[in-house]
Amino acid sequence: MPNFLVIGAGKAGSTSLDEYLKQHPQIYVSPVKEPNFFALEGQRLDFKGLGAETRINSWSVTDIEKYRALFKDVKEQKAIGEVSPLYLYSPKAPDRIKHYIPDVKLIAILRHPADRAYSAYLWLFGQEREQIKDFAKALEAEESRIQSNWEWIWHYKNLGFYYPQLKRYYDRFARQQIKVYLFEDLKNNGSSLIKEISNFLEVDDIYMPDTSIKYAYSVIPPKNKAVQDFLTQQNPLKYFLKSILPANIRKPLSAKVYKQNMTQPLKLTKEMRQQLIEVYREDILKLQDLIQRDLSSWL
Repeated sequence: MPNFLVIGAGKAGSTSLDEYLKQHPQIYVSPVKEPNFFALEGQRLDFKGLGAETRINSWSVTDIEKYRALFKDVKEQKAIGEVSPLYLYSPKAPDRIKHYIPDVKLIAILRHPADRAYSAYLWLFGQEREQIKDFAKALEAEESRIQSNWEWIWHYKNLGFYYPQLKRYYDRFARQQIKVYLFEDLKNNGSSLIKEISNFLEVDDIYMPDTSIKYAYSVIPPKNKAVQDFLTQQNPLKYFLKSILPANIRKPLSAKVYKQNMTQPLKLTKEMRQQLIEVYREDILKLQDLIQRDLSSWL
């Protein structure tokens, strides 16, 4: 079983963090990103929304023995973990984590909730999974989608209320078991953040991945759709390249090509961003007291 978890938030750098941690020789990270076990244990998966059947419904692990099997290749690594941003949002995950691995170390990275919501929207829109071409209208559709059991990534606004989500963890785990960082920490000084996390996980902090490489860009549209399809879909050539190129070469190269193939993202309007800030204001004020970080820049 893991001794650390990255619990969220979605679209706040968890994919990049997953890749950075995997490069550390003393850290083992589950080969399946987002197994979601502690959120979905024993559940029959039937999430709605375009693509859910080939994504969350297919790769999530709901059985304890199958979850343990994700860590069968652990050898001498000291830190063993996985990355599932759903854990932060899930009301069931904290109790299950407490039950199975009460001494676990928990890591969260939070992004400005308005920016996080829009990033998730762009991500889905870029994948042609979001059919509403207006962010405001997509927000209006959120509650009906939730009622219809759409996958959590479509919960644009609700995912950004971090205070009650994190409070569930602080209520169940000792504060020293929890580390909360901001997206700005990863963006502005990734090396320092990775060093902090290495110390938290009690592994060597000398080994340092290239944090200038970012993964999972939420930008649209691609300059060349054929290139995007090659990078994001399964095909025989990718399997061949995977067999001859080591991950530390292949993945940074793929990320670089992906970024270069994308145009600049559509911007979140100042008016819409300000409206969302007001929606989140009370939550942000509570959150900064909980995590003991000044979040005035978010307001």
